[in-house]
Formats: sequence, C-alpha cells, structure tokens
Amino acid sequence: MEKTISTAVIRRLPRYYRYLESLLDSGINRISSKALAKRMNLTASQIRQDLNNFGCFGQQGYGYNVELLYNEIRKILGLDKTYNMIIVGAGNIGQALLNYINYQKRGYNFVGVFDKNPKLIGLNIRGIEISDIDTLDDFLKKTKVDIAVLTLPGNNAEEIIETIIENGVKGIWNFSHMSINPPDDVVIENVHLTDSLMTLTYKLTD
Repeated sequence: MEKTISTAVIRRLPRYYRYLESLLDSGINRISSKALAKRMNLTASQIRQDLNNFGCFGQQGYGYNVELLYNEIRKILGLDKTYNMIIVGAGNIGQALLNYINYQKRGYNFVGVFDKNPKLIGLNIRGIEISDIDTLDDFLKKTKVDIAVLTLPGNNAEEIIETIIENGVKGIWNFSHMSINPPDDVVIENVHLTDSLMTLTYKLTD
C-alpha cells in the first residue's frame, strides 16, 4: 500500500530545499537536525519525522549530508526534470513571473505567453513574444506544455481552462479567482495573494 504524505509535509519540502541550497552556497557540508531546525524555526523532531516519510537521510552523531539531502529533495519535488510552461494573462503578475530568472534555473521553461489585450500582443519579454489568446489552442496542439500559469481575471478563465485541459496540460498554477474542478489526472495549485496579505493583517491585530 502506497504511503500517504500529508499536505503539510509536502508544503514544507520547498522550504527545506531553499534552506539547504543556502547552506551549500555558504559552503556548509553537514548539518544536524537541531541546527537545521533552529534556522527554519521548526523542531528537530519535526524535521526528522518529515524526512523519514521519504527515506533515511541522516546518521546519528553525524547529521545530514547537505548536498545529498538537497539532491534527494530535488528529486522528490520533481526538480530533476524540466517543465514546459505557458502564462495566460500577460498583465503585471504574468510579467513579474516571467521576469523571475530563478524559474529557469530550477527547470521551469517558459515557452509561451498569451493575452487578449492588443496593447500587449507582440511585446517581447525575456525573449518571449506575447501572443494573441486566440492562438492558444493551435499552440497547444503543436507544443508540449506541462504547466499552464493562469494570471487572468476569473471571469475570463473558464473557456481558457477547458482549452488547456482538452490539450493535455496536466498542471495548472492558478492565480485567477476562479475555483476549478479538474479531471482526476489534472493537478491544480491555487494561489490567492490577498489571502496571504489578509493573514498578515490578522496577525497585526493581535
């Protein structure tokens, strides 16, 4: 029977990856669960429990080999592969994502950007020309796309989502305000920026 990993553990994996990357950049080759916990504001027990879901990576009295653990988490997160991505909605958020250079470093390869605004169509951002949204269906039929990033208003998203799913895209990173009920073989990660901001203001009221 396949082991079920909790969502909370999965959401901590990118944090482990980032902290381990910073340790490597600082020339640190070995770290204990206690020292890593202090950096990440977790407990050593929590770290050991999280990582034990995926295998035995540490040694008692030695701790973790930083490079080994970094590479293992990289594989667990699927970052040992490359992913073709498109952005649908070339407004401020879409352009900001396209300009974030670390995506390519981590295997996320933007291959297309689409919008319906005639003032944006034809503009070139980091070597990618913004295309008319009406060409999306034809593009997807000719190009393998693994992930679609939706940064368009929710009221414009429904037809676009149908086109994306019908053309075999299996991952959707959804910044729109529309809730999506995908087929079982399509994975969606919803991002609500204002929810995060409202969480912050709630904490400020304490």
